[in-house]
Amino acid sequence: MSSQIAISDCMLCVWDCGIKAHLENGRLVKVEGNPEHPISRGYICPRGEALPEYVYSSNRLTTPMIRRNDRWQKASWDQALDYCAEKLTRIKEEYGARALSIFCGSVGVENIEVATFARRFTGAFGTPNLLSVENICYRTRILARQITFGRYPLDDPKLSRLIVLWGHNPDGAKGMLGELIRERLGKGELDLIVIDPKRIPLAEEAYYLPIRPGTDAALGLAMLNVIINEGLYDKEYVEQYTIGFEELVEHVQKYTPAWAEEITGIPAADIQAVARTFARCKPVCIIQGVNTLDQHRNGLQNSRLLSILQAVTGNVYTPGSWVTIPRIPLANLAIKVEEMPLGAEDYPIFSNLWGRRGAFGIATMFPQAVLEGKPYPIRGSIVTAANPVVSFPAAALFKEAFSKLDFLAVIDPFLTETAELADVVLPASTFLEKGGLAYVYGVVFGEPYAIIRRKVIEPVGDSWPDWKIWKGLAERLGMGELFPWETDEEATDVLVEPGDFKNRLLAAFPMGTYYGEKEYDIQKKKKLNTPSGKIELYSQTLKDHGYDPIPVYMEPYQSPINTPELYEKYPLILISGARCQEYTHTQMRSIPVLRRQNPEPLAEVHPATAEQYGIKDYDLIKIEAKTGSIKLRAKLTDKLSPGIVSVPHGWAHANVNLLVDMEGLDPITAYPDFKAVLCRISKV
Repeated sequence: MSSQIAISDCMLCVWDCGIKAHLENGRLVKVEGNPEHPISRGYICPRGEALPEYVYSSNRLTTPMIRRNDRWQKASWDQALDYCAEKLTRIKEEYGARALSIFCGSVGVENIEVATFARRFTGAFGTPNLLSVENICYRTRILARQITFGRYPLDDPKLSRLIVLWGHNPDGAKGMLGELIRERLGKGELDLIVIDPKRIPLAEEAYYLPIRPGTDAALGLAMLNVIINEGLYDKEYVEQYTIGFEELVEHVQKYTPAWAEEITGIPAADIQAVARTFARCKPVCIIQGVNTLDQHRNGLQNSRLLSILQAVTGNVYTPGSWVTIPRIPLANLAIKVEEMPLGAEDYPIFSNLWGRRGAFGIATMFPQAVLEGKPYPIRGSIVTAANPVVSFPAAALFKEAFSKLDFLAVIDPFLTETAELADVVLPASTFLEKGGLAYVYGVVFGEPYAIIRRKVIEPVGDSWPDWKIWKGLAERLGMGELFPWETDEEATDVLVEPGDFKNRLLAAFPMGTYYGEKEYDIQKKKKLNTPSGKIELYSQTLKDHGYDPIPVYMEPYQSPINTPELYEKYPLILISGARCQEYTHTQMRSIPVLRRQNPEPLAEVHPATAEQYGIKDYDLIKIEAKTGSIKLRAKLTDKLSPGIVSVPHGWAHANVNLLVDMEGLDPITAYPDFKAVLCRISKV
C-alpha cells in the first residue's frame, strides 16, 4: 500500500484553509488542518474533515447526462458537448449572442479558475451576460468601500483593540476568526461589541446590542450623531484626509439616539455608550456579516455607513483597523464585449464605477428577461458552480424562469435542484481533482497570501475540470483557438501574469507565499482613487446618479412601520441565512457525516413568541409570508429576540427563499430585501 500526504488548500468556502490530504494508493482517505499554514494555522471545520465523503459521494455526477423524453440518459462527452453546441448555435442565430446567460455561483467567485474560464467563454461567445451570485452577495459592500475610499479596504483584526461584530457570528461563518477573538479576549488584549438580533455565543463576552432586523442604518447614524456632537471624532484625520465632513455634521443632527431607540429597539443610553467606546478606543475594526447588512433595500448605504464610522474615527489604513493589500498580478483572460450586461442601464454604478467596468450583470433581472422578454429575451443559460433556484430570492420565480428556457446546461459535481431542470448536465471535478489559485486570505485577515494548487487526486468517474469543459464547448463552436491549454498545469499557470511573483509562487509550491505587505498610511503617501483623491464622506458620484450622497435610514420594505396592513396579517419578522459549519449555502447536504451532525433545518423562535402560537420545542410548524409557505421544525431559544423567526438558508425542501420577493430592491445595486420579511407561524 502506498501512502502519502499532499499539502493543499480547501475551497469549500471563501476562507480557503490550509489542509493536509492523506492518500492511500491515490485515494483520499483523510483530511486534517495544516498547522504550518501561516493563516489558518491548523484550523479545519467539519466540511473540510468530510472531504473524503464529499469527493467520493454516491451522489457524484460521474458522466454527462442528456434529458430525452423527460428522462435522464447517460452520454459521452462528445455527445453532450455536440448537443450543447447545437443548442447554443441555434440560440445565437435566432436571438443573438446576448440571449445566452452564463450563471456563475459563489463557489465560482471564490474559485478563481471557475470564474475566469466562465468569463472567458462569455466574451468568446459574444454575450455580455455573465450573471453571478455577486448580485446578491458581498459586491455591494465592495462598491460601498470603493465609493468611499477608492479601493476596498479589508478587516485587520489581529491587532485591533476593539472589534465590532455587526451582524456577524464567526462561530457559524468564520471559525478562524472566532478562535482569534477568543484567544485575544482571554489575554485581555481585546474589547468586543456585538450587534445582532440574536445573542451569539461571543455576545456573552461582549457589549451586546439586540437590534431590530433591517434597522442597522438607524443605529449607525445615531452613533455618528453622538461621535460628532460630542467631539469624539479624529479631527486631524478628518481635516486632512476626508471630504464632506461639514455636510455630514448637518446631515446627522436629526438622527439622535432617542430617535434611533424608537426605530431599532436599542435604548438610547446603550447607543451613546457604544458610540463613545467605539470612538475612544483605537484601533477599531468593524467586521460585518457576510450578507446580513448587504441584503437589504438599503444595503449599499449600510456598508457606506460603516465606512464613514471607521473614517471619522481615524480607523482606516492603520494596523488593526481597515487596511488594503496589494493587488495580485492575475492574468486578464477576459474577452471584452462592447455591449453592457443586463441591468447596466438601470443600475449603472453596479456595472461601471468611474470607468471600472464590472464583470457581472444584474442577476435579479434574469426572471423578467426570460419570462417577459424585458429588456430583451434570455433564451438559454449555462449554470456553473451555482444552484440559483434554491439560493436566490423569489425562488419560485427563478425556478419558473429556468424551466422556460429553450436550453439549460449545468456544470456541477452534483445533480442540484437547478441541474434537475436542465437539458444537459456536465460533471465537474471538485477542487481536489484539478489545479487552481487561491488568494482569498485577505477577506479573512487582510493577509496578502496566495497558493497555487495542483491536482491532489484523479477526477472521480468521467468528471472534467472546468477549463476543459469550456474548452470543449469552445472547440465545437469554432472558438477553440481561444482556449489553447492542453493540460491542467497549463490551465492553472495561465491564471497569473508571468514575472517575479509567479516565479516565487511556483517555487513556494505547495505552501504558497506572501505576495506583498499590508498597506498602511496610504492616505499620507498618495491621492486615493476617488474623484477627490480623499476619503469621500459625501459622495458626489452617488449624488450625480440621483442617490443620497450621505447614507439615510430606509425602513425595510416589509415592516411594522412601512407596511402596517401587511404586518397585521404577518406580525413576526423573518430573518434568514444564519451560517453553520456543516454546510456552505446549498452544498454538502447529502454528505452522511455532516447530515448526522446537522440533520435538518430548524426555525429558531423565542419561547415567549412560541407560546403565543401554542408551539413547543421541535414541533412541526408552518411559516407563511406574502409569497408562500414552508414547513420545518421549531427550535426554541431565548438567545433570539422575541417577535423574530430565524431560518437557515440552503435547504431545498424548506427553502426560505420561497418566502422572499423582489419588490424591495436596493436602488443602487438591485440587492433584494430578504433579511427582514414579515411572516406568521402556526403549528402543523
